[in-house]
Amino acid sequence: MKKHHFAIAICISLYLVSCVPQNKLIDEQNKRKAAETAAAAAKASDQDCETKKTELQSKLDQLQKSVSGLVQDTTIAGTSYRELTSRYDKLNQMNEDIFSKYQQMLKGNQADAQRVSDQLQMTQTQLLQKQDQLNALQVQLDKEKAHLDSLNVQLQLREAKVNELQNILKRKDAAVDSLKLAIQNALTGYANNGISVYVKNGKVYVSMDEKLLFASGKTEVQAEGVKALQKLAKALEANPDIKINVEGHTDDQPMHGTGEIKDNWDLSVMRATSVVKILLQNPNVDPHRITASGVSEYDPVDSDNSTDARKKNRRTDIILTPKLNELFKILNAQ
Repeated sequence: MKKHHFAIAICISLYLVSCVPQNKLIDEQNKRKAAETAAAAAKASDQDCETKKTELQSKLDQLQKSVSGLVQDTTIAGTSYRELTSRYDKLNQMNEDIFSKYQQMLKGNQADAQRVSDQLQMTQTQLLQKQDQLNALQVQLDKEKAHLDSLNVQLQLREAKVNELQNILKRKDAAVDSLKLAIQNALTGYANNGISVYVKNGKVYVSMDEKLLFASGKTEVQAEGVKALQKLAKALEANPDIKINVEGHTDDQPMHGTGEIKDNWDLSVMRATSVVKILLQNPNVDPHRITASGVSEYDPVDSDNSTDARKKNRRTDIILTPKLNELFKILNAQ
């Protein structure tokens, strides 16, 4: 149907065109173009208005939400205000009631008020006394704290010295163990032939049986004993800080000599001296660090009254003591 109307309109237009003069036709075409331009502008303006309308509607919706929120907040604030006002009124009334009762108490109970006042005064006095006591205690505590701090400093110093002593003792023990090992290595082969090496009271003991060093009742060192002592001296020259004490020991059988050796004291001392002289044949063993002494039968290793015990007691002990100068300095500074 629309196509039919459109065809008719075209025919009419062709007819009119053929009938209308040329100038008029041009005017109509210009008017038509102007109308189309105006229509396009109107359409664009309409679209712009529609867009602004949408934006304004969105802002309106947001404002309505804000207004709704403000109304709700105002309602809540009003409710809270009314509740607070009610509470304030109640508290104000309670305050007035309390004040009224207080006035009545003051008027009708002057004696009670005086008694309370006296008690308050007494309490204040007691508080002042307690405060004085607390101040005195604080002074005492300050003194005690100062004393404690001083003791703590002293304790720290002592702990430092103890630690230093322990370190020195550890080094000394390590030196003793090292010395023992060096002596054992030097005397390898004599471990089961009359020589024993052990540590006692922080010292290294080299204990030599009589059979290795001396004939019975004699003070001259035998050849095998000389070899052992020479090996020992070689080990000692590598440890120049070691003090050497040679002790001679006898059994408890008395001697009644008339010559140079009169008793066990002479025998023990002279044997010790003989051993020292063998050690000093090594020029690297300093005589200033060696001592000879004899204790006769008064330091036995076996107290039994037997042949085997007396054999053990006839010995020469070479006692090696590491230098303890560092330790003595610390101890003397205590």
